Amino acid sequence: MMQALSQSQDRPQKLTFDEFLTQCPEDGGQYELHYGAIVEMRPTGPHEQVGGFISDQLTLEIYRLGLPYFIPRSCLVKPTEEFEAYLPDIIVLNRETIDADPYWRKASTISTGASAKLLIEVVSTNWRADYSKKLAEYELLGIPEYWIVDDRGLSAKRLIGSPHEPTVSVYVLSDDEYSVALFKGSDRILSPAFSELKITVNQLVQIGESMN
Repeated sequence: MMQALSQSQDRPQKLTFDEFLTQCPEDGGQYELHYGAIVEMRPTGPHEQVGGFISDQLTLEIYRLGLPYFIPRSCLVKPTEEFEAYLPDIIVLNRETIDADPYWRKASTISTGASAKLLIEVVSTNWRADYSKKLAEYELLGIPEYWIVDDRGLSAKRLIGSPHEPTVSVYVLSDDEYSVALFKGSDRILSPAFSELKITVNQLVQIGESMN
């Protein structure tokens, strides 16, 4: 998840998701809705470098294997919670099901888990939301696969285990609940949606460090 930069303070009341769509600034910025408040998200250079590398690798796999997926430039997620809206770092959508989503054509937004194959958040300093509120909402929405990419080892040990080091957590939905597998170091990240993908955690660490 990108770092939250600023929050609107002049609202008379909490915004619903549909109100957020009409009132969100159209200035080219990236915004989410948190507890009914519009929040601007500001990514860092390393954050964008890591996310861009993953997106490129997934795109190559989509074309190489002829998969019916695509990665939009920007796509919101409407969770079940009325006063929330999330802008994932990467989302892989399913061409075969996306048109059935009522929010897709009018707002570049998904509101059902069937619309997506994979959703990825790259950890920033406000990593807690990725492992708590967002994790719970993506599970409830039925997102089949969710990665949390902590390429700097920022998250708590209770979440990424010991040793405390860069970790990619892959959550896979089964019987409406997520199970998680942790990948570290030279581990190849195993993805149900992209079974032939060859990315290691060390590669992501090196990509992020190249920006320092």
